[in-house]
Amino acid sequence: MKFTLLIVEDDDVMCKTIAEVFEKEGLRVLSANNGEDAVNYLKSEKIDIALIDFRLPGMNGLELLKNIKETDDGVMVIVMTAYPDVKMAISAMKAGAYDYINKPFELEELKLLIDKTLETQKMKFEILRLQRIKHEEDYFGEMIGTSSKFKEMKEFILKVAKVARTPVLIQGESGVGKELVANAIHSYSDRASKPLLKVNCSAIPDSLLESELFGYEKGAFTDAKQSKKGVFELADGGTLFLDEIGDMKLHIQPKILRVMEYQNFRRVGGQRDIQVDVRIITATNRDLKSMIEKRLFRDDLYYRLKVMTIDVPPLRERKEDIVPIVSALIQNYNKLFGKKINGLSNDAINLLYNYPWPGNIRELKNVIERACIISNSDMISPFHLPEELRNKHKMVETKKDLMVLERIDDVEREHIVKILMQVNGNKSTASKMLGISRFTLREKLKKYGIEETA
Repeated sequence: MKFTLLIVEDDDVMCKTIAEVFEKEGLRVLSANNGEDAVNYLKSEKIDIALIDFRLPGMNGLELLKNIKETDDGVMVIVMTAYPDVKMAISAMKAGAYDYINKPFELEELKLLIDKTLETQKMKFEILRLQRIKHEEDYFGEMIGTSSKFKEMKEFILKVAKVARTPVLIQGESGVGKELVANAIHSYSDRASKPLLKVNCSAIPDSLLESELFGYEKGAFTDAKQSKKGVFELADGGTLFLDEIGDMKLHIQPKILRVMEYQNFRRVGGQRDIQVDVRIITATNRDLKSMIEKRLFRDDLYYRLKVMTIDVPPLRERKEDIVPIVSALIQNYNKLFGKKINGLSNDAINLLYNYPWPGNIRELKNVIERACIISNSDMISPFHLPEELRNKHKMVETKKDLMVLERIDDVEREHIVKILMQVNGNKSTASKMLGISRFTLREKLKKYGIEETA
C-alpha cells in the first residue's frame, strides 16, 4: 500500500527538497503553496499525512489544520513552524495535529518524524482491517464458504441489507441456513441497533399465531387478563423474520399484507390502528407458486413478499464449502468437548463429498458433532461417520459399476450384430472373427436377444 504525503509550504525550494526526499522513500507526494490549494487536494485525493507550514499566505496553518480535520479526520497532520512558540504548538495539538517540528530542522529529523507517523497510520489501518474482519465474522456467523455460489449470495445479502424497508423472501431447502441469512441482512442494515424478532409460522398453533403477531387487548378473549404487545409492535424500528411463511393459514395472510402496505395494524380486540416501522423478512422451503395455484397462498401477498428474493443453494450444489464448514465446526467442538482433532482423513472427505446431504448444513453439523464426540484420535476417519454415509457411498459406487457394465454390454451387442451382418448371419465365420467359440457366441446371442439368422 502506497501512502500519500501532502506538503503545504510557500517556500518553493524547501517544498521541492522535501518532496524529492520522500518520493525516494516510496511515498506519493503532492505539493501546495497555500491553504486553498491544499483544501482542493483534500476534496479530490486520499491524503494520509499532511506536512503544513504554520505561516502561509491567506489561510494560516491553524485554520488549514482545522479545515483538514473537518474534511477528513483520518489525515495525520504535522505542523512546521519557524517560531518555537510553545503556545502555538499547543494550539496546533489541541486542534488535532499529530505532532510538530521547529524550523530549521535536519532532514533526518523530519524523516524520523514522518516514519513514526507512518507507523501510527499503518497501525490504524491494521486495527480497522481486523475490526472489519471481526465485524464480518460476527454478522455472517456460521455462514462459511468459498464457492462461487456462496460468494454471490454473500454479496447480494450486503446489497439487500442497505435497502432498509424492502421486504425480502429467502427461499431454500430445509437446513440450508435461511435464518442465518436473515440475521446477516438485519445486522448489516441501518436497523442493526433495533430488534430482530423471529416467528416460526409452523411452530405456533393457528389459534395463537394472530395474537402472537399483532398482540391483543385486555378482555379480547377469556384468558386476556391484560393487554399484550405482539411481535410487530415489539419489532418497531427493526426487523421481523417470519420463518416458514408457506405454513401461514389463508385467514391471517391479508392482515400481513395490510401491515406491509400501510405499516399499521390493530391488536386482537383493538379499536385503534397502531403505526409501526418494521422490515419484514420471510423464508420458506415450499413452492409458493404451486401453493398459489392450489389456492393455499395469496398471490398478492406473494408478490409483495418477493420484492427481493434470495435463493440459498443446497449443500450438494456447493460442495467446495464442505471442508471449510467442517473445519470451523471441528474448532468449535474441540473447545466444547475438550478435543484436539486436526481435521478429516482423505477417505472421510470423499465420503462427505459423495453424500447428497438431504438435510443440508443442519445434517452436516449433526454428523460432525457426532464424529467429534466418538473420535479419540486427531483425525476424523470414515469409522467416525454414520453408517448411512458409508452405505450411501457403497451404493453410489455399485451403481456406477453397473452403469459401466451396461455400457460394455451395449458395445459388445452392437459389435456382434455388426459382424453377423458382415457374414450374412454365418455363426461359424462370425465366431472366428470375434475370437470366441461357436458355443460362446450362441450364449451371447441368447443374452442380448439377437435373433439367430443362420
